[in-house]
Amino acid sequence: MNDELDPSLELTDQVLLLLQAAPAGLSEYELIQQLKSGHSTHIPNLPLLDKLVLFRTHFLVFNALYQLREQLWGEQAGFVQISPLRVQLLPYQAGNAALVEHDPLRDYYLDLNNLRDTNEDDVEQLLASFWKRMQGGTEKQAALELFELDAYRQPLDLKTIKHRYRQLVSQHHPDRGGSTSRLQTINKAMEILERYYN
Repeated sequence: MNDELDPSLELTDQVLLLLQAAPAGLSEYELIQQLKSGHSTHIPNLPLLDKLVLFRTHFLVFNALYQLREQLWGEQAGFVQISPLRVQLLPYQAGNAALVEHDPLRDYYLDLNNLRDTNEDDVEQLLASFWKRMQGGTEKQAALELFELDAYRQPLDLKTIKHRYRQLVSQHHPDRGGSTSRLQTINKAMEILERYYN
């Protein structure tokens, strides 16, 4: 999408337009890039190399996604499936109610205090906390959470994990705007999962 987004639209409306134009869904990275190329004034128009800029951009996009999910659900107009790997607009189905009843991530991203009160040190602590879990007894669980496979419904196999790994590497590679530290974290998680699923 190279067309400029209407700057008078709220971020939720801009996101909705982008999701409607991509029935197969978009990754978080693709969504951010399309918002930037459409000159959205709602997210920082800065390189995502700085950890705090990356966090704030991610937070604003996920805040809009959860608001949009609530709005569409309330109108029975659709359901937004949210994950950094794939954000997709799905038709409304009453059976999805359980997915939106209690979601700690929803609570986190809809509380703008978490955006306002998070500084660069906090972002570093979030990353350090992740690494501690990776090195402790919960390394497998932490790696699955990073790959967003912790709630995967079918039995996991190495082929599925490698597919997700390739998606994450492609998405977070420094040549595509990602960070080296994030890529190292993904590689470490893959090493751990290979030990458990090989």
